[in-house]
Amino acid sequence: MHGSYDKVNMKIGICVKGWLTGLLLLLCLSPVVAGVRIAVISDLNGSYGSTRYRSDVDRAVQRIVSLRPDLVISTGDMVAGQRTSPSLGQPQLLRMWRAFHEHVTVSLEKAGLPLAVTPGNHDASVYGEFHLEREIYIHTWQQHKPALHFVDDGHYPLYYAFEIRKVLFVSLDATANGRLEPRQKTWLTELFEDQGQHYAQKIVFSHLPLWPVAQKRENGALFDEELEKILQDNGVSLYLNGHHHSYYPGFKDGIRYVSQACLGAGPRKLIGDDRVSQRSITLIGIPDEGMPRVQALGGRDFDQPVDIHSLPERIVTRKATLVREDLALPALEK
Repeated sequence: MHGSYDKVNMKIGICVKGWLTGLLLLLCLSPVVAGVRIAVISDLNGSYGSTRYRSDVDRAVQRIVSLRPDLVISTGDMVAGQRTSPSLGQPQLLRMWRAFHEHVTVSLEKAGLPLAVTPGNHDASVYGEFHLEREIYIHTWQQHKPALHFVDDGHYPLYYAFEIRKVLFVSLDATANGRLEPRQKTWLTELFEDQGQHYAQKIVFSHLPLWPVAQKRENGALFDEELEKILQDNGVSLYLNGHHHSYYPGFKDGIRYVSQACLGAGPRKLIGDDRVSQRSITLIGIPDEGMPRVQALGGRDFDQPVDIHSLPERIVTRKATLVREDLALPALEK
């Protein structure tokens, strides 16, 4: 008798899980429900100098193509640069980018999906010894510049801004620990002063986060209170980052931060957790009114929602505490 009940409960659980999966995808990516639909990928690279990509990368791209978002964002580390001994020469760097384009860029271009990138430390490190990597990064993305409505592309593909249906997107060039350079903050402030009033939603993305979320990356962030104040004063809806190889959607002082899991090598544990973050992609639905909806998809074919309740309620570090978004949202929506 109990066995029959167990089977029934299992079937109900499977049905509910499937229904919730469909609902979450509908909320994030339906053109009816969401005004702008985004997929975010991050940290796809393998070991230093590698031209090989995990099959997860190919499956993630296939999944994104099937979902047909309005935009794909990469929050950096698309290739495996920043090797110091021996340093990587131009032929190898070009092979690395060719491999990335074959696995990712070309498939998205063929599907008509624009890819907006931001530099990672393994793509275009700001440190002088990697100036060649940075030059090649700039050159390759000028060749693959997406067909977007740019608001300011004077520094593309490092830091720049574009819009999609009244949503403003801003890339920041953040590849080194510590505060963002003053000229970028001046540029960002002036951008918001000149253009910000035209947009109800503003999304900022970079490779490094403002605040850390992953173990052994506690120092790998910007720790920039001035930048955070600029975001607060200008009503930024979301700040997206890579680098920490762990998915975590959290709030701090009114700003919603979403750290991406990796698709390549080196998934990490969140601070305060004993489990390695699974590889996933992030889906974001931005409705015409209301707050953006965020959902990560993992599993072999990237069709399984990451259970937000499996993530730590808080990420507590020396300089910041991020509260998991489902715990912070009710208070913010009142």
